Parts: sequence; structure tokens; C-alpha cells
Amino acid sequence: RETILKRHPEADVAIVALDLSDLASVKTAADAVAKEARLDLLINKAGIMIPPYELTRDGFVSQFGVNHLGPFALTGLLLDKLRATPGARIVSTSSIAHKRGKIHFDDINAEHGYNTIARYAQSKIANLYFAYELQSRLTAAGDDTLSVAAHPGIADTELTRYLPRALMLFAPLFRPLFNTPAEGAWPTLCAATDASVRGGDYYGPSKRNETAGPAVKVRSNRRSHDKAVAQKLWDLSIEMTGIYPGERIKRIYSLKNFTFSLVFQPRVSSTLRAAGENRPRKTIVLFFNPNSRALSEARSVEASVVCVQCR
Repeated sequence: RETILKRHPEADVAIVALDLSDLASVKTAADAVAKEARLDLLINKAGIMIPPYELTRDGFVSQFGVNHLGPFALTGLLLDKLRATPGARIVSTSSIAHKRGKIHFDDINAEHGYNTIARYAQSKIANLYFAYELQSRLTAAGDDTLSVAAHPGIADTELTRYLPRALMLFAPLFRPLFNTPAEGAWPTLCAATDASVRGGDYYGPSKRNETAGPAVKVRSNRRSHDKAVAQKLWDLSIEMTGIYPGERIKRIYSLKNFTFSLVFQPRVSSTLRAAGENRPRKTIVLFFNPNSRALSEARSVEASVVCVQCR
């Protein structure tokens, strides 16, 4: 804060407390930010790397909870504010570790084994799945809000505090090869401010296999572009956090006999609430006359079906 005010004395700087390991804190922070007149940029930067096994306040394994679910929830709660601001951007922070990552849907909370590196890699590829899937949905909605991603390479920051002590003894020898904290921020700043950025872009360092150097547009691995996994993770994240990004952001889907738009209604019906079901409902909106077979297929998705202009 002092540094910003020193360079820009006229700036109006407010600090909002946020604990990504606590969804209640995320909601409180989002409520505070949502009171601002506009929101041009959201950078999901904070995270943890290879800590010992522990759970967040909401019962999520920490790396997945802090690195993915927390930013997912914060973005979801602020998405309407961002979409109301022309040209707004959302930057998700990933890592070169995503290349080793995959989503453990069968053991998402690491109850049957916890490998620190594998779980970190999972959280970092989750950041990319979220960034790309969010951009797909924004595009389908005709929105000009951009969802992009970046990674810092290897930067000399406190993120390494859980690395083995024996390894850290050699850190001074390799430090000249790494980015400084300020240099590690280059890809994020590029993704956040460069006029040439397009939705779904990914930025990282340009030297030594993306570990250091100036920021350039880079490519994530093929696995991170798996749309089916991204959509499955999106739905799982909603289920785990109880938060849906935006009021009515949709995506176009296809079944064999028709095309439809899946719209997520954030309000829980009284019937579901009475039954103890607190998750939002899915509504399929059909945009042309479906035949009976198509309608049957739509209902098999376990969502309510609304026909628009059906005869």
C-alpha cells in the first residue's frame, strides 16, 4: 500500500482481507469488493505449494481448496460485477507443474493417499481448466470479459517454504537462474494489461523452458484442453463450494437430436430446500421444437426442461 501511494499519491487504495482456505472469508471479501463502482481486473494469484496434508476450514484438502476452489468461488461471486465492466479481465495463475497434473475425481480430497507434488500439480492444471472453461462460457454468452492465465516460471519467493531443507541449501547456487519476485510477476502483468491479449491466452517466461525471462505467450499441455474434464471439474467445483460463477452464464451443448443451452439457476427451489437439497438446479432451454425422443434425452440429463417456442 505504501509503495503504491508513494508512486501515485492520488490513488484510493483499500485492503480487503481474504483467506482462500475459508469460503466464509471469500464471501465476505467478495461482498466488500462488489460494493465498488466497477471491477476491471481480478487476478487470482495467491496459493500454496507442497504443504503437509491438511484440510481447509470447509474440509477440502488444502492445495485444491486454496489454489482452485477458493479462486473459483471468488471469481464466481464477482463475475457479475466483472461482466458489468466493459473489457474486464480475470487472470488465473497456473504453473509449469501443470504438465504433471491430472484431476483425481475418484479421490479429490486425497483421502486414500497424499502426494504433495501430485496434488500441487492437480491444483495447477485445475487453474487452467477453469480459465479455459470460463472463457468458453463467456464466449457462448457473447460477453467481452476475458479469462486468461499466466505462470511465473521459477521465482525466488516464499512459495518454496515447504521444500526440503537439504534442497534449499543449494538454492543460493541456482538463484541467479531464477526470476526475482518482480520478474516472476511479468507474465501476470502481461496477461492483465497487454492490449493484444485474447481470451484463453496463457503467458509465461520466455527462457530456459519457461522457467525465467521476459513474458511471452506460451502453450499449456494437451491434457489441459480436455473440454470434458474441464466441464466435469466445473460441475464438481460448484457442488463443493455451492457457488455458481455468475447469475446466468450459459454454454451451448449438443445431444443427438438437438442443440440446447444449459443455464444454471442460482436460486434453490423451495421444494429442494425442504428436502434438504441446497445445490442450485440446472435448467435446459430448448431453442427449437424438439421431438419426443429429443425431449426424453434432455430429461435424462437430470435437469428441469423448459421449451421455448415449442409447438
